Amino acid sequence: MPRSVNKVASKARRKKILKQTKGQFGRRKNAITVAKNSLEKGLTYAYRDRRNKKRSFRGLWISRINAAVREYGMSYSEFMGYLKKNNIDLNRKVLADLAMNNPEAFKSIVEQVKQ
Repeated sequence: MPRSVNKVASKARRKKILKQTKGQFGRRKNAITVAKNSLEKGLTYAYRDRRNKKRSFRGLWISRINAAVREYGMSYSEFMGYLKKNNIDLNRKVLADLAMNNPEAFKSIVEQVKQ
């Protein structure tokens, strides 16, 4: 009796990997072993960097708030301390957006905090 192999499933598995590595350079896109390694590494980076992206954005928001607050003679840490003391619950994302796109509203927050 001849050996039975599931060619359909094997081909589908390979095809799935090659579809995911489409657009990569050289053998990464068409040699199954290299493509599989490349795909695994790429997915690992994607998982890791979805978390790192959150860190990067927090740093960006802090930089923007600090730059905006320094125009009014305060530092970032002083400003955040005053916000907490005055029970103003605005997160860094919103504060950075206000500082960039709506300076008048940000100025009113800074003046409210200074009192």
